Amino acid sequence: MKRTALSPILLCCICHFVSGQVRYSIPEELPPGTSVGNIAKDLGLELSELSDQRLRIISDPHLQYFEVNLNNGILLVNKRIDREQLCRESPTCVIPLEIVTENPVNLYRAEVEILDINDNSPSFPNGEISLDIFESASRGTRFPLEGAHDPDVGVNSIRTYQLSPNKHFVLEIQTRGERKSAELVLQDALDREKEAVHQIMLTVIDGGSPERFGTARITVAVLDANDNAPIFQQSVYTVTLSENAPVGTLAIKLNATDEDEGVNSDIEYYFSNYNPDEVRELFSLERKTGNLRVKGLIDFEEYKSFEINVVAKDQGAYAVAVHCTVLLEIEDVNDNAPEVKLTSISSRVRENSEPGTMIAVISVTDLDSGDNGKINCHIPSHLPFQLKSSFKGSFSLVTSGMLDREDVSKYNIVILCKDSGSPPLSTNKTIIIHITDINDNPPYFSQPSYRCYVMENNSPASSVFSISATDSDLDQNSLISYSIQDTRSKGVPVLSYVSISSENGTIYAQRSFDYEQMKSIQFQVLAQDGGVMSFSASVTVNMIILDQNDNAPVILSPLSQNGAHIRVPRSAYSGYLVTKVIATDADSGQNARLSYRVVQYANPGIFIAGQSSGEVRTIRQFGSHDFAAQTLVIIVQDNGYPALSTSTTIELSITDTIAEVRSDLRSVPEAEEYPSDLAFYIIISLGLITFLLMIGVIVLIAAMCHTDRGRHHANCWHLRRNNKNQDFRNPHINFQIATDSNVTSNCIEVRGTGSLCQTQSYKVPSEERTPHGTSLVFQQYGPPEYRNYVKNVDTAFSEWIGTRANNLANDTDTVRY
Repeated sequence: MKRTALSPILLCCICHFVSGQVRYSIPEELPPGTSVGNIAKDLGLELSELSDQRLRIISDPHLQYFEVNLNNGILLVNKRIDREQLCRESPTCVIPLEIVTENPVNLYRAEVEILDINDNSPSFPNGEISLDIFESASRGTRFPLEGAHDPDVGVNSIRTYQLSPNKHFVLEIQTRGERKSAELVLQDALDREKEAVHQIMLTVIDGGSPERFGTARITVAVLDANDNAPIFQQSVYTVTLSENAPVGTLAIKLNATDEDEGVNSDIEYYFSNYNPDEVRELFSLERKTGNLRVKGLIDFEEYKSFEINVVAKDQGAYAVAVHCTVLLEIEDVNDNAPEVKLTSISSRVRENSEPGTMIAVISVTDLDSGDNGKINCHIPSHLPFQLKSSFKGSFSLVTSGMLDREDVSKYNIVILCKDSGSPPLSTNKTIIIHITDINDNPPYFSQPSYRCYVMENNSPASSVFSISATDSDLDQNSLISYSIQDTRSKGVPVLSYVSISSENGTIYAQRSFDYEQMKSIQFQVLAQDGGVMSFSASVTVNMIILDQNDNAPVILSPLSQNGAHIRVPRSAYSGYLVTKVIATDADSGQNARLSYRVVQYANPGIFIAGQSSGEVRTIRQFGSHDFAAQTLVIIVQDNGYPALSTSTTIELSITDTIAEVRSDLRSVPEAEEYPSDLAFYIIISLGLITFLLMIGVIVLIAAMCHTDRGRHHANCWHLRRNNKNQDFRNPHINFQIATDSNVTSNCIEVRGTGSLCQTQSYKVPSEERTPHGTSLVFQQYGPPEYRNYVKNVDTAFSEWIGTRANNLANDTDTVRY
């Protein structure tokens, strides 16, 4: 009924902050559901965010004395709290609370002080106390009484003892720290003959409100004879003993003296019945010597001190027992390593987390005391993390720098906690932190640009090349898709030529390519990752179209379909240039390398075609038996595989007069122009050959002139006609006689500006052409792309030389066509 009455009165809780902590005070034995205080308000938390923050109390499930109502933030009693069971006789009883919110991770500390209520009555170990007192005991002799025990503390513990009224004894109260004991003091001498037994009632009263009490009956037996009791030098002995002292260690040697002799002075020592069971389990007392020794394992963390009551009694008749108290203080040694407990941890951290982001909350305890219980924790200094001390025994693991998953994706953080004892003890705890990826890296290609080759006439939709980009990120952030930027190549959208697989970067041809129309394609490939804020990179791809031998040679001159008809003088000498077959091939490289050969003729052994030059020349001079009309079929074949060829038919007329050749030369039609990109390369090649040939010819002529200068001063003629109106003109031919004063004697240099680009030398017999045997040098100039071809140039020129032979020694003429 008293407890029921106290509960409504003590339900009020006191809330205050100490060093940033919330502290409440409540009485013990409150029923479950009793409000302790508004923990959310006191911690500064919003009620609306409690559920989202997942506020909870961290404690042993078996010691879950409190819980928090997340609806109103009230701290409630979860089960009844027995202060005596929880804190024994400690003057203060505080339950520490660690309160954690997980979103975000925060740690709060609170304390609940359990106030004692007077719910236990003091009591004596035994309801009957027996004392044997000699009748010779002198007044003032003290007899320690077995002390009472009250589990309550403070004002609710033992306040005083009272003795029932009697004429021989009074009660004297002794206070040792928080403990109170009673001693029975003989006030008036005893007389066994008058009264051998005395019955006295001993009452113990606590300080609670209302008071509680307990009683014990004291039976005093008055003894006769042995009238001297042993005497201790001290009534209280104070001894210090280290914990974990080995079994058998001597704690103290007790010594009592007795003035009697014989058996009346033979003293033996005993543990008093007032000692708790722990004393008998941990210590032994040698009966004859009084040596108090360690019997069991002494743990400072369990017992800080012992109060041992020892009885000394002689062996005489009616021996009187005397008491002393041994106060045994236990010294702490560093025998407990720190205990590390992870109360909350975030095992995954984003790599873009700001410095100071909380990762884990760590609680560290050490059962030792003093310096042995002072703990320091640290982690390796090279890690981008640090430990911050939040409260005593509590640390927060936070980031101290920027994290990069691409450098380190996982951290094994070893937390080392060491106490300050000697020698120090340590404990380590490993926390594994995984760094989660964010999209902070763009894709990249292994090359700044790519070049691929595709054979022309390829199959549409065929795979021609593959490129690949990489991304240092993970999962979706590294998933790359490919696309071709929509640009134009030669006025046509690139996407009409090529396409790309968005998944693997394989490039496909959208059409069949023709090398003759397109030599290369350049386009940009874009690689884009799959992150929320995606990154991209581009690379240039140069696609080179390779030539295939798919074009047969095309004969540009002479054209058989135009009725190509050439007149050749019967007097033509061996090696006479009849005509030059000019052909072109739209392919390139070996596919455009042409060869010429004569495959059909009326008379064998007369004509031959230069394999690479296409020049048709006479092998021998014409005879009277040779036909006047000749039909030649010339095949032009490229060097591709398989080789392609074209033929042309040339009609030749062997004439006896030069006038016919000359008139034919004047009427040569202008050849049709066929512009081609190949012409540029042919011009360069033939121009270089012509230049080298000219140098060789000039050197040769110079050598010849030097040799014959003394004998033939008139053998080298400079042809020139001063009257421009007398120039030999033809709209299709441009002969030019060189006016260089250094020309070699017996040499005539003729330059042409048509499509025939090679330098030709002709030997004119002196008896038929000139009296000096002049050598004719015919140089052909002009870009081949204009395709102005000259036919039967050497025949026409030979005729002209014949008509001018008599004047060559006197004039220097310039002939242009």
